[in-house]
Amino acid sequence: MKAGFAGALNVYRTMAHHPALLKAWAPLRQHIVKDSALGAVRSELVILRTAHRMGSAYEWAHHVSRARALGISDPRIQAMRGLPDGEDGLIAQAVDALFDEKHLPPNIERAVAASIGKEAMFDLMTTVGFYSVLGFILMTFDTPIDDSAAGEMMERPLTEPLDGYPASVA
Repeated sequence: MKAGFAGALNVYRTMAHHPALLKAWAPLRQHIVKDSALGAVRSELVILRTAHRMGSAYEWAHHVSRARALGISDPRIQAMRGLPDGEDGLIAQAVDALFDEKHLPPNIERAVAASIGKEAMFDLMTTVGFYSVLGFILMTFDTPIDDSAAGEMMERPLTEPLDGYPASVA
Protein backbone atom coordinates (compact mmCIF):
# COMPACT_ATOMS: atom_id res chain seq x y z
CA MET A 1 0.00 0.00 0.00
CA LYS A 2 2.93 2.34 0.60
CA ALA A 3 3.70 2.31 -3.14
CA GLY A 4 0.05 3.18 -3.90
CA PHE A 5 -2.38 5.64 -2.39
CA ALA A 6 -1.20 5.10 1.19
CA GLY A 7 2.30 6.42 0.63
CA ALA A 8 1.24 9.58 -1.14
CA LEU A 9 -0.48 11.73 1.48
CA ASN A 10 0.02 12.80 5.08
CA VAL A 11 -3.41 11.46 6.06
CA TYR A 12 -2.25 7.93 5.29
CA ARG A 13 1.07 8.49 6.99
CA THR A 14 -0.96 9.35 10.08
CA MET A 15 -3.15 6.28 9.63
CA ALA A 16 -0.06 4.10 9.20
CA HIS A 17 0.21 4.16 12.99
CA HIS A 18 -2.55 1.53 12.80
CA PRO A 19 -1.57 -0.68 9.82
CA ALA A 20 -4.52 -3.06 10.16
CA LEU A 21 -6.97 -0.16 10.02
CA LEU A 22 -5.23 1.31 6.99
CA LYS A 23 -5.37 -2.03 5.21
CA ALA A 24 -9.08 -2.43 6.01
CA TRP A 25 -9.70 1.16 4.92
CA ALA A 26 -8.46 0.57 1.36
CA PRO A 27 -11.48 -1.27 -0.13
CA LEU A 28 -14.01 1.24 1.20
CA ARG A 29 -11.80 4.09 0.03
CA GLN A 30 -11.74 2.52 -3.45
CA HIS A 31 -15.52 2.52 -3.60
CA ILE A 32 -16.00 6.00 -2.19
CA VAL A 33 -13.21 7.70 -4.15
CA LYS A 34 -13.31 5.79 -7.44
CA ASP A 35 -16.50 3.73 -7.79
CA SER A 36 -19.23 5.81 -6.12
CA ALA A 37 -22.64 6.08 -7.77
CA LEU A 38 -22.37 9.82 -7.04
CA GLY A 39 -19.83 10.29 -9.82
CA ALA A 40 -16.70 12.35 -9.44
CA VAL A 41 -18.23 15.85 -9.36
CA ARG A 42 -21.05 15.13 -6.91
CA SER A 43 -18.64 13.17 -4.75
CA GLU A 44 -16.30 16.16 -4.49
CA LEU A 45 -19.20 18.45 -3.61
CA VAL A 46 -20.25 16.07 -0.81
CA ILE A 47 -16.66 15.92 0.45
CA LEU A 48 -16.27 19.71 0.32
CA ARG A 49 -19.46 20.22 2.31
CA THR A 50 -18.37 17.56 4.80
CA ALA A 51 -14.93 19.16 5.16
CA HIS A 52 -16.60 22.52 5.73
CA ARG A 53 -18.98 21.13 8.35
CA MET A 54 -16.12 19.29 10.09
CA GLY A 55 -13.87 22.33 9.98
CA SER A 56 -11.18 20.11 8.45
CA ALA A 57 -8.70 22.43 6.75
CA TYR A 58 -6.75 19.40 5.48
CA GLU A 59 -9.72 17.89 3.66
CA TRP A 60 -10.91 21.29 2.44
CA ALA A 61 -7.55 22.15 0.85
CA HIS A 62 -7.07 18.74 -0.73
CA HIS A 63 -10.57 18.59 -2.13
CA VAL A 64 -10.51 22.14 -3.46
CA SER A 65 -7.55 20.92 -5.51
CA ARG A 66 -9.37 17.77 -6.61
CA ALA A 67 -12.53 19.72 -7.44
CA ARG A 68 -10.58 22.17 -9.56
CA ALA A 69 -8.93 19.26 -11.40
CA LEU A 70 -12.44 18.04 -12.27
CA GLY A 71 -13.32 21.46 -13.69
CA ILE A 72 -15.49 22.65 -10.81
CA SER A 73 -15.28 26.46 -10.70
CA ASP A 74 -14.01 28.36 -7.68
CA PRO A 75 -17.40 30.07 -7.14
CA ARG A 76 -19.14 26.68 -7.14
CA ILE A 77 -16.55 25.32 -4.70
CA GLN A 78 -16.92 28.37 -2.45
CA ALA A 79 -20.72 28.03 -2.58
CA MET A 80 -20.45 24.69 -0.76
CA ARG A 81 -19.66 26.74 2.36
CA GLY A 82 -23.04 28.44 2.14
CA LEU A 83 -26.34 27.25 0.72
CA PRO A 84 -25.98 26.87 -3.04
CA ASP A 85 -28.89 26.63 -5.45
CA GLY A 86 -30.21 23.61 -7.32
CA GLU A 87 -28.78 20.15 -6.90
CA ASP A 88 -25.68 21.50 -5.13
CA GLY A 89 -28.00 23.01 -2.52
CA LEU A 90 -29.80 19.69 -2.13
CA ILE A 91 -26.45 17.98 -1.58
CA ALA A 92 -25.54 20.60 1.03
CA GLN A 93 -28.92 20.14 2.76
CA ALA A 94 -28.42 16.36 2.85
CA VAL A 95 -24.93 16.66 4.33
CA ASP A 96 -26.19 19.19 6.87
CA ALA A 97 -29.09 16.91 7.84
CA LEU A 98 -26.67 14.06 8.48
CA PHE A 99 -24.60 16.28 10.77
CA ASP A 100 -27.52 17.99 12.48
CA GLU A 101 -30.23 15.32 12.60
CA LYS A 102 -28.11 12.15 12.25
CA HIS A 103 -30.32 10.95 9.38
CA LEU A 104 -31.99 12.16 6.20
CA PRO A 105 -35.50 13.37 7.01
CA PRO A 106 -38.14 11.93 4.66
CA ASN A 107 -38.49 15.10 2.57
CA ILE A 108 -34.73 15.33 1.95
CA GLU A 109 -34.42 11.56 1.41
CA ARG A 110 -37.15 11.65 -1.25
CA ALA A 111 -35.68 14.72 -2.96
CA VAL A 112 -32.14 13.28 -3.01
CA ALA A 113 -33.32 9.88 -4.28
CA ALA A 114 -35.39 11.57 -7.02
CA SER A 115 -32.50 13.81 -8.05
CA ILE A 116 -29.49 11.47 -7.95
CA GLY A 117 -30.89 7.98 -7.40
CA LYS A 118 -31.10 5.61 -4.44
CA GLU A 119 -27.60 4.14 -4.79
CA ALA A 120 -26.05 7.59 -5.03
CA MET A 121 -28.00 8.60 -1.92
CA PHE A 122 -26.45 5.66 -0.05
CA ASP A 123 -23.02 6.69 -1.36
CA LEU A 124 -23.65 10.28 -0.23
CA MET A 125 -24.34 9.08 3.32
CA THR A 126 -21.33 6.77 3.26
CA THR A 127 -19.07 9.51 1.91
CA VAL A 128 -20.12 11.84 4.72
CA GLY A 129 -19.35 9.13 7.27
CA PHE A 130 -16.03 8.20 5.69
CA TYR A 131 -14.80 11.79 5.49
CA SER A 132 -16.07 12.55 8.99
CA VAL A 133 -13.90 9.73 10.33
CA LEU A 134 -10.97 11.12 8.32
CA GLY A 135 -11.65 14.54 9.78
CA PHE A 136 -11.59 13.12 13.31
CA ILE A 137 -8.23 11.47 12.62
CA LEU A 138 -6.71 14.48 10.87
CA MET A 139 -7.75 16.99 13.49
CA THR A 140 -6.87 14.75 16.45
CA PHE A 141 -3.32 14.29 15.19
CA ASP A 142 -3.01 17.78 13.64
CA THR A 143 -2.01 16.23 10.32
CA PRO A 144 -0.37 18.89 8.15
CA ILE A 145 -1.77 19.78 4.75
CA ASP A 146 0.49 18.23 2.12
CA ASP A 147 2.86 20.65 0.41
CA SER A 148 1.23 20.28 -3.01
CA ALA A 149 -2.24 21.24 -1.74
CA ALA A 150 -0.91 24.00 0.51
CA GLY A 151 1.12 25.40 -2.38
CA GLU A 152 -1.90 25.42 -4.68
CA MET A 153 -3.97 27.23 -2.05
CA MET A 154 -1.25 29.86 -1.71
CA GLU A 155 -0.91 30.30 -5.49
CA ARG A 156 -4.64 30.12 -6.25
CA PRO A 157 -6.65 30.99 -3.15
CA LEU A 158 -10.41 31.05 -3.37
CA THR A 159 -11.60 34.60 -3.84
CA GLU A 160 -13.40 35.10 -0.52
CA PRO A 161 -12.06 33.34 2.60
CA LEU A 162 -14.79 32.45 5.07
CA ASP A 163 -14.72 32.63 8.83
CA GLY A 164 -12.90 29.77 10.49
CA TYR A 165 -10.41 29.15 7.69
CA PRO A 166 -7.03 30.82 7.31
CA ALA A 167 -6.70 32.73 4.03
CA SER A 168 -3.97 30.30 2.92
CA VAL A 169 -6.48 27.43 3.09
CA ALA A 170 -9.62 29.26 2.02
